Amino acid sequence: MAQAQQAWTLDGVKIYPAPNAPPVSGHVIIAGNKIESVTTGKSRATAENKHPQCDGGVIVAGFQNSHVHFTGEEFSNARQRPAAELDAALTRMLTRYGYTTVFDVASDGENTLALRSRIEKGELRGPRILTVGLALFPPHGLPIYISHMPKELLDRLPQPDSADAAAQIVRKNLDAGTDGTKLFIATPQGDGTNKRMPADIASAAAKATHRRGKLVFAHPTDIQGIQDALAAHVDILTHPPLGAPAPWPEPLMKQLRDAGVSMTPTLQLFPYELNKQRVPADIAERLVNETLTEFGKFATLGGQVLFGTDVGYMTDYDPTREYELLAKAGMTPMQILASLTTTPAARWNEQDSRGRIAAGMAADLVVLDADPADSPRNFASVRCAIRGGEVIYSRQ
Repeated sequence: MAQAQQAWTLDGVKIYPAPNAPPVSGHVIIAGNKIESVTTGKSRATAENKHPQCDGGVIVAGFQNSHVHFTGEEFSNARQRPAAELDAALTRMLTRYGYTTVFDVASDGENTLALRSRIEKGELRGPRILTVGLALFPPHGLPIYISHMPKELLDRLPQPDSADAAAQIVRKNLDAGTDGTKLFIATPQGDGTNKRMPADIASAAAKATHRRGKLVFAHPTDIQGIQDALAAHVDILTHPPLGAPAPWPEPLMKQLRDAGVSMTPTLQLFPYELNKQRVPADIAERLVNETLTEFGKFATLGGQVLFGTDVGYMTDYDPTREYELLAKAGMTPMQILASLTTTPAARWNEQDSRGRIAAGMAADLVVLDADPADSPRNFASVRCAIRGGEVIYSRQ
């Protein structure tokens, strides 16, 4: 993306330098695409105040949503689509909620890479995009819930029938510029059963990805899917086993923790799907509460949580309920902030450049209207989103 060069100041009533650091009040000085300094107190800032609409809020590091999809019609034909249309779509789904980095965990890779290229060239105002491109599925195992997608896309989805074929697909995806691999370890079918990716295929795909220094995502579906993902040495679970019978095996949670496997919660997705399926309200509430309890145990045991919502598949873009459900599951405001900032930065080995507000870090920032320590809902009350020193979203 085009880089801002002139130094400017951002005033905050409260600044959270990091989830594990006490908040301060003062100014963030931004020079180019980096944070030049953080000045506490009410002393006069030396740089120009050129975005006054962003002043006076609570400043946190830029948010990362580690589970999105660019599969909606509004992102199709990204290479030629008018910039104004794509800008509007990026705003509606992402930047208005403070996401300065997103990880797309399955889409038409060619189209998503074209979208990313236009953002990086400065043609569009959007987040930094990481993507896995096309995901890998079990042989003859596309899930029932994507059957509505266009046939021309479904026909392209990889369903390798051997370890060699899986490794070849991974190498082709990474050569094209993708940033990781997604495996659908288990996929629900129309007859109520789950198709499962053979262990040798999953392991071969993971090994081919790790050889290139990239991370592997897995869609587990159920408890056995998590066990299979562990056996394949995946790095990130794109969901908990939503709706799995409670309690989840505690030894399995500890195994995930000890293996360093991260999880994106996507808690809002569960009531969203149950509502789509017209599950009676009392049953839906019980199932959601069971999932919250079990996910809360995973987080309490020290399981690594990466904030993610599945927007793009889920058409409810507003993450307010996700924040509320994370809090209901037992996560504190600062744990939620870590899942949005420092934890993904460390997971992608970017802890020295992203996730905190400090001199020399990337100038990726979010200005909130109110303190998230007072209510988890305040994480979604975004006044401005700043990426690489440029305002990519302003409510005004």
